[in-house]
Amino acid sequence: MKEPNYFIPPRSFQIFGFDIYYYAVMIVCGIILAVIVATLLMKRRNIPTDWIFDLILCVLPLGIIGARTFSVVTDPTTSISEWFTGFRDGGLSIIGGVIGGALGVILFCLIHKVNFLRIADCVVPGLALAQAIGRWGNFFNQEVYGGQVTNPALQWFPFAVYIESYRTWHYAFFFYESLINLAVFALLFTFMWKFKKKPSGLAMCGYFFCYGLTRSIMEPLRDSQFILGYNIPVSFVFSIIMCVGGALLALGLLYYNRRKYGRCFGAAEGEPLAILPKYYTKEQLKKFYEDKLLKEKAAQLKAESAGDAPSPVPKKNAVVCPACGARFVAEGDVAECPFCHTPFNTGGGDKSVQEADK
Repeated sequence: MKEPNYFIPPRSFQIFGFDIYYYAVMIVCGIILAVIVATLLMKRRNIPTDWIFDLILCVLPLGIIGARTFSVVTDPTTSISEWFTGFRDGGLSIIGGVIGGALGVILFCLIHKVNFLRIADCVVPGLALAQAIGRWGNFFNQEVYGGQVTNPALQWFPFAVYIESYRTWHYAFFFYESLINLAVFALLFTFMWKFKKKPSGLAMCGYFFCYGLTRSIMEPLRDSQFILGYNIPVSFVFSIIMCVGGALLALGLLYYNRRKYGRCFGAAEGEPLAILPKYYTKEQLKKFYEDKLLKEKAAQLKAESAGDAPSPVPKKNAVVCPACGARFVAEGDVAECPFCHTPFNTGGGDKSVQEADK
């Protein structure tokens, strides 16, 4: 048997006598990077970035609970009484984490009264990156590998991984999944950064399809001890559901957008955007309007005191863009939306500034 061509690190290191597992370090690093990615995409879509703290509080606990519970319930070698006792030895299911995290996103959206698909689209690219980083925790734990590699020419890392407990080489499935998740992250992040047209939810569908397809192919090839389920390979079944569900949901979103706006992407009239208009609270809007009125009155008084005839001030109206639904203050009968740049006839506006402030 060929000796390993790389240094095999220990599972943990100590700080003040306390064992810190590399598995946990990888997961924490993945979570931090996922939060950064989600924050960037939320800012890109004009969703308040300070909401990220509420998102973490909703998603992270439910994600961890879901990951551990799914693993314990579906693992024949683990009893429910070991939910806490074996927590530090691994035993976290990504599929369970996705289910728990999705419940956390739903809770967040109910609290902030925001569309679930908009937030999910901002979360899933970071989730794919977190999985790419977290898979290296399996490397330190020497788990999630495939069948034995008997050909000495193929016994090299990272194509294969050396398992010390068996003193044999195995296919490095954790590494393959890490590379695929990294590629999925790059595609989804680029898509979310460049894609500005409706419908929302396509990034989430892309994640479900890609991850479900990857797991459904690799799951049957794993070593049997890492396949969750008793008589039925539960992870494999859930992977198929995620893959098929993601594809069907994407088709449904495109069909719905075509029925509502006349096109699968964008709209036949105007340009509905997936990026929201900049978010303002009611208090911020009111102060914004009040400050503008005070400045205009001050300029008018200054002109009158100087003896100049005051120039007529065009009427200002609060209008709603017919293309993207953005609400802003316009002057006159013709306006151009500052968000999607669609020109339209205001018709004198639907509400005055004073009415909008109320």
